Amino acid sequence: MQHDLIAQARTWLAEDPDPETRDELGGLIDAEDLDELAVRFAGTLQFGTAGLRGEIGAGPMRMNRSVVIRAAAGLAAYLTARGQKGGLVVIGYDARYKSEDFARDTAAVMTGAGLRAAVLPRPLPTPVLAYAIRHLGAVAGVEVTASHNPPRDNGYKVYLGDGSQIVPPADGEIAAGIAAVGPLDGVPRPGSGWEVLGEEVLDAYLARTDAVLGARTPRTARVVYTAMHGVGTSVLTAAFARAGFPEPVLVAEQAEPDPAFPTVAFPNPEEPGAMDLAFATARRADPDLIIANDPDADRCAVAVPDAAVEGGWRMLSGDEVGALLAAHLVDRGATGVFAESIVSSSLLGRIAEKAGLGHEETLTGFKWIARVDGLRYGYEEALGYCVDPEGVRDKDGITAALLVAELASVLKEQGRTLLDLLDDLALAHGLHATDQLSVRVEDLSVIADAMRRLRGTPPAALAGLAVVSAEDLSRGTGQLPPTDGLRYRLRGARVIVRPSGTEPKLKCYLEVVVPVGSRAELPAARAKGAELLAGIKRDLAAAAGI
Repeated sequence: MQHDLIAQARTWLAEDPDPETRDELGGLIDAEDLDELAVRFAGTLQFGTAGLRGEIGAGPMRMNRSVVIRAAAGLAAYLTARGQKGGLVVIGYDARYKSEDFARDTAAVMTGAGLRAAVLPRPLPTPVLAYAIRHLGAVAGVEVTASHNPPRDNGYKVYLGDGSQIVPPADGEIAAGIAAVGPLDGVPRPGSGWEVLGEEVLDAYLARTDAVLGARTPRTARVVYTAMHGVGTSVLTAAFARAGFPEPVLVAEQAEPDPAFPTVAFPNPEEPGAMDLAFATARRADPDLIIANDPDADRCAVAVPDAAVEGGWRMLSGDEVGALLAAHLVDRGATGVFAESIVSSSLLGRIAEKAGLGHEETLTGFKWIARVDGLRYGYEEALGYCVDPEGVRDKDGITAALLVAELASVLKEQGRTLLDLLDDLALAHGLHATDQLSVRVEDLSVIADAMRRLRGTPPAALAGLAVVSAEDLSRGTGQLPPTDGLRYRLRGARVIVRPSGTEPKLKCYLEVVVPVGSRAELPAARAKGAELLAGIKRDLAAAAGI
C-alpha cells in the first residue's frame, strides 16, 4: 500500500507543470507523509452543483494545473465528439490564486484540440462570462472561480452554448472524457493561438444591464457597496453610472480584488462578521441600503436600515430579496414564468399565482433554474437572482443590484421602504419566515451518517408540528429528477435537508407560514415564526444527530 501510494504520487509529480505544486508534492513524498498523500490521491475532484471546486494544492483531489488541463481536455473531447470542432469556447476568471493560470491552460488545451478559444480581458464577474457565451455565439464557456469559498479554494464552472451551466448527462459525459485523458504529455498545449478579448465584451454586457430597469423609473437610492475583496467594484459602479444612480459609497477595505480576503473569515455576505465593515461604512454614510456581491459577483446581498436591531442595519434574507424583486417585477407588468429552487421560499409561488404567472420549482442550482421554459425571473435563497434570463442565463449580482436599487428608489418616492413592502407581502400572503440549520464538517462521514439516520427514522413531528409527509428526493418525484435530499411537509411548515454541492456542509432549509390578519398582528406573527423556526431547528438537529 505504501509503495503503491508513493509510486502514484511520483507518477503525478512527473507530469505536474506547476513548480509550486511540484515542490509541495515532492515534499510530501520525501517526508513519506502517507496520511496526507492518501487524502490527495483518494480519487479525483468531481463535478458538483457548480462544476469542479476544491482546495488549491497538488494531487487529483486538489485544484491545480494538472487537474485543470485534464478537465479542459475532457471538455474539448466532449465538444469535438458532438461535431463542434472549430467552435468558440469563452473563458473567464476571477482574482483568486491561480485563476489566471487555470484560464490560460484552458485556452491552450482548447486551441490544441482544434477549438477556438477567447479569454476575457481581465478578472471579471461570472455573469459577464455567462453573457459572453450567448453574445459571441460560443459552443461552451468556462469560468475559473470558487465563488464565495475560503481563500485556499478555486473552482471550474462549465457552461454549454445556451449559456447555462452543465447538467446531467453532460456532466457525466465530460467526466468520462476527463477520465479517458492519458498522460498530460499527450494533451497538445500550444503557447499561443487563442484570443484575449478587449473591453468591448464588457461594454456589451453593461449596455445590456440597462434592460432590467424601467424606462422612466426613479434612480435616487443611495447605496453603500462592498465587493467582498472580489471583482465586482468596477463593473457595478459602471452599471450604476450608466443607469443614472448616485455613485455608490464603497467599503474601501474590501473594494479591490485580494485573493487573501484579509478582512473576512469567509468571503460570503451570509457568513457572520462578513458585513461588519459594510455596516460601519453605512453608519457613517447614511445610505438607503447596502448592497454586497460575493467575490465573483454572481450573488447579491442586501441590508436595510432598521432601528429595531442592534447597530441599526439588518441583512435581508435571500428569500426576502427574492420576494421583493418578484413583487417589483409584477408591479412593472412582467410576464412569463417565475422559478425557484425547492429550498427557496414558497412565497414566490403565491406571488406568481396571484399575478396569474407561471411558477416552477427546480433542484438546487441555477443550472436547473435557467432551463425553465419561458423563464422571466428565477431566484435561489443563497442570494442568487436571474432578472434578465435572455441576457444572462445564470445568477447575476450586478443586474440584481440594479433592480434592488430601482425598487428602493420607487419606494423612496412614496415615502416607503423595502421593509414596508415586506409587510405588504406578509399581509397579502401570510408571513413566510425562513431559516437554515447549516453544519460545516471536517469529516464528510458526519453528513452521510446524518442523512442515513433521517432516512431510517424520519421525525414524526418538529416543534410540535406534525410531519404530514416525508419524501426521499433520491428517488425523484413527478416534477424533479433524483437528488440526495429529504423533504418534510408539516402543518404550516416545510423542511428540506441536503448535503451542500459546493462545501463540506449539511444544509437544512426551514420555512414556516404564519397567517396574518392585520398590520397590527405582524409583530406577534414574526415572534411566532421565530419561535417555530427555533423549535424546528432544535428538533431536527436532534433527529439528525448533529
